[in-house]
Amino acid sequence: MSSRAEQARRNFRQGYNCCQSVLLAFTAELGLERKALARLGSSFGGGIGRMRETCGAVSAMAMILGLLEGYDQPQDQAGKAALYQRVQALAAQFREEAGSLLCRELLAGVQTAPGPLPEARTEAYYQRRPCESYIALAARLLEQELGLS
Repeated sequence: MSSRAEQARRNFRQGYNCCQSVLLAFTAELGLERKALARLGSSFGGGIGRMRETCGAVSAMAMILGLLEGYDQPQDQAGKAALYQRVQALAAQFREEAGSLLCRELLAGVQTAPGPLPEARTEAYYQRRPCESYIALAARLLEQELGLS
């Protein structure tokens, strides 16, 4: 397993959400402080604010790719198209290996409490959730895309 994938798993075990876990695994490449990255990803836990929409690990892949190799001029149509193509390819790889991009589908069969309150991070919490494997997958795919592995 790649070092970033393993770091992303460790981040999750420390209590970071899926998005934060992947973002923080790429701190050295992103050139931003850990606190800024943690805050950037803080709204994307639980599939965006626990709404069980797009997986936070997938959101992190897109954010990191954009920060490192995205466009910054709104008129850059070629840059937009190139970035969107890469994001879609990464998402397709993730979907192929994980089965979905949606948190609610990735957690199908896992009993979760509805609402905005995060669940306590106990060993039982980690045992019943497949999130660590999705976080590691996102980090590995992104590492390969960026030529860092």
